[in-house]
Amino acid sequence: MNFDRVSEKLNILADAAKYDVSCSSSGGNRKNTNKGLGDSKASGICHTYTEDGRCVSLLKILLTNHCIYDCAFCVSRKSNDVQRAAFTVEEVVDLTINFYRRNYIEGLFLSSGIFKNADFTMERLVRIAKKLRLEHNFNGYIHLKTIPGASEELLTEAGLYADRMSINLEMPTEEGLKLVAPDKSHEDVKKPLDFVNHKMIQFKDEKKLIKSVPKFVPAGQSTQMVIGATPENDFQIMTTANQYYKDYSLKRVYYSGFIPINHNDQLLPSIGTQPPLLRENRLYQTDWLMRFYQFDVHEILNESNPHLDTDIDPKLSFALRNLDQFPIDINTADYHQILRIPGIGVKSAKKIIAARRFGKIRTYQLKSLGIAYNRARYFMRCEDDQYQRFELMPTQIKNKILSNSQSKYLKNNPNQLQLFV
Repeated sequence: MNFDRVSEKLNILADAAKYDVSCSSSGGNRKNTNKGLGDSKASGICHTYTEDGRCVSLLKILLTNHCIYDCAFCVSRKSNDVQRAAFTVEEVVDLTINFYRRNYIEGLFLSSGIFKNADFTMERLVRIAKKLRLEHNFNGYIHLKTIPGASEELLTEAGLYADRMSINLEMPTEEGLKLVAPDKSHEDVKKPLDFVNHKMIQFKDEKKLIKSVPKFVPAGQSTQMVIGATPENDFQIMTTANQYYKDYSLKRVYYSGFIPINHNDQLLPSIGTQPPLLRENRLYQTDWLMRFYQFDVHEILNESNPHLDTDIDPKLSFALRNLDQFPIDINTADYHQILRIPGIGVKSAKKIIAARRFGKIRTYQLKSLGIAYNRARYFMRCEDDQYQRFELMPTQIKNKILSNSQSKYLKNNPNQLQLFV
């Protein structure tokens, strides 16, 4: 192996891969057998995130940044004047094994530009995963990108060796996608997502009858949308995400704030424009509400309210717009009602339900359970706190909460806010 040339390729193709954020390794549970390398079950995959939310715990590279497409938002577009490179199958395998042995990584995230055609590219991605699993007995986490247009036979084989597969939706709407990538279509994404989803169901059903049936994409599928490159509002973005969660049982939808990378492109924000990181964070918070708090997307966003607030999180925004649903009695409400109180998260709600078995809950007990009481007090009622907020308007409550906040609603927006509780 020419180490200087491989190092040069690694610099190019790791840098080109950084724009894809859908590399979470949660959900992998592959066991280490026969004294192989790696184990994504015993200790889990260790995650390290940069301040803008990118995962750095995996070897995250492109197989190549050569591409037959000319998507305006992509650094690897064929008309872009960038240095090109391509790994061989053996080079990716060797890099993964050597980095793992040095404890640099816990697994592999492998994507690629599309060169020649979809099957030509997908076949090489599959060969890499197959070599790692069968020849090197590698049991670490592997995330493979699905190449739009690849054959069902290749997708099936990929699913036998990958822990997670993903295919990027790119833009939230078909209209937005056509604006910046006229050669692509959402139908090209839906077809493989649907095929892999049905295969996952099929393999699980067969596993109930035949123990020797292998795992198929055990960590599920995910997708990514680029935010801020095209004019979709937050309602359109989250409606699309909600539909894909329902139709294809996705594990995650990722939202990537657009980073301007091409000069002289009239279709996109100009170089120097700041990525919409705060908006990206609010979208993740909304996604969290939909997946873990049982909110319907139309409760948070709708045609008359298509944009998320930038100064408060979507859960608080919902509560302020729906004061008629509050206050909620902490001692009588069910779990899902308690989850709707701003300042109370999943863990705190479960603690409240458990604590109620021993008597009525009072203010001092709530504070010890870890809730954000200064926020929650406007929307709940407990045994000794009959707080009267009926004379306060939503804007007054909002101002009181913001004035008492020290870290979560800073006047100077940080690059990345934390998820609410």
